[in-house]
Amino acid sequence: MTKKQEDSAVTTNRKAHHDYFIEETVEAGIALVGTEVKSLRLGLANLTDSYAIVKNEEMFLLNGTISHYPQGNLANHDPLRTRKLLLHKEEIRKLTWKMTQKGFTLIPLKIYFVRGKAKVLIGLAKGKKAFDKRDTIKEKESKREIDRVMKDRNR
Repeated sequence: MTKKQEDSAVTTNRKAHHDYFIEETVEAGIALVGTEVKSLRLGLANLTDSYAIVKNEEMFLLNGTISHYPQGNLANHDPLRTRKLLLHKEEIRKLTWKMTQKGFTLIPLKIYFVRGKAKVLIGLAKGKKAFDKRDTIKEKESKREIDRVMKDRNR
């Protein structure tokens, strides 16, 4: 992930890293209509509770919300419509095989622009249990405390 991709992020799914172990990530294109692209450029998107499915060897994004474009008219898009993700067949087959073998799911992590094209970062994820989430929170708190002490020590 280059710095330019980091800066052009439209939206991130921050809840994904809290609820899932992300094993692998794949960059996919996304098929959009005109008003969706304009809404994305304004940052009017939400990936919370969204997921990807494979149907007939094609991948789709479900429950991803891209709000109406404010200056749109009757041709405005449906905010919750199912959007097609653009991947090679071999990539889709590989992800499908991993999902069926190990019980993973596909979660969108980020939407961003690369050279004017909207991209979605899809994560192959496995759900966390409650104790896993607590362990993650403890690790973050201890790391934050260590960083705080080191910062005070270096002054």
